[in-house]
Amino acid sequence: MQQINELASKKEPFLFVLSYDLKKQFIQPLKQLDDDILYKIGNQRNYPKTVLQKDFFFKKNPLSFRNYQKSLKKILEEIRSGNTYLLNLTFKTPIETDLTLKEVFTYAKAKYKLYFKDEFICFSPEKFIEIVNDKISTYPMKGTIEASLPNAKEKILTNEKEMAEHVMIVDLMRNDLAMVGTDVQVEKFRYVEKIQAGEKELLQVSSKITAKLPKKWSNNLENLLFTLLPAGSITGAPKRSTVNIINNVEDYHRDFYTGVFGLFDGKNLYSAVMIRFIEKKDEKLYYKSGGGITIDSDARSEYEELIDKIYLPL
Repeated sequence: MQQINELASKKEPFLFVLSYDLKKQFIQPLKQLDDDILYKIGNQRNYPKTVLQKDFFFKKNPLSFRNYQKSLKKILEEIRSGNTYLLNLTFKTPIETDLTLKEVFTYAKAKYKLYFKDEFICFSPEKFIEIVNDKISTYPMKGTIEASLPNAKEKILTNEKEMAEHVMIVDLMRNDLAMVGTDVQVEKFRYVEKIQAGEKELLQVSSKITAKLPKKWSNNLENLLFTLLPAGSITGAPKRSTVNIINNVEDYHRDFYTGVFGLFDGKNLYSAVMIRFIEKKDEKLYYKSGGGITIDSDARSEYEELIDKIYLPL
């Protein structure tokens, strides 16, 4: 990751893609970016906008509820033992579609998108960090509900389990930002945004946390990113012990899923968490998704949330 410091200190625009465990890292100047990498980060993109003009087939084949319960039981045991308070449990789900990865990426509606060498795509609704005018902001996202349910917004905001989960992540991210900046503030707490999830609309709850950075933060961008990763919203609290539990409980490698990708434009930095993620392996497609688990989690509700997050936003 030393290349990040070298490029940032020279004010050279570049794209970075970092795996969940940081063992895989892709960093490349924008002027030399490979042709088989496409991105959309906010209002910046390197491909033409297109609209889907054909019907498509999409099928998901999730794990059984019984197998989900087995994993959830292990997490609840860890919580009762005091080893974690909140853990983001994820699974790998086989999917089928007649669209190519590139077609799904091109047509998908999302604020943050990445197509990486026909190996994976993500269409993420979640920012990781932004750094603008020496101010760092992060936007942890915790809490999901179907928008069509009666009084959906009120239900998600008054749900005690969802509140506890969100508060823990906000507290974790405040502590993370305090390690890289000063004057940490929660500028917006639990605001609701609507996103399209295939045929459904979902409400997602986020917060905005900010801190001030030193003037020459770009000279030490590598250490800043390393300190904040992996993102708290896709691990849990406390982060270190929770990551160890995730490694023992999840039966697959996250790889780039729940890592981050972003763009340094020569002055500011914009990035997103790689969720809503489809991976190609041996010509088969897999969708990786999950959700936060606390002591108050209901197995059926968590299982349904996992499945709701498997969608194509077309």
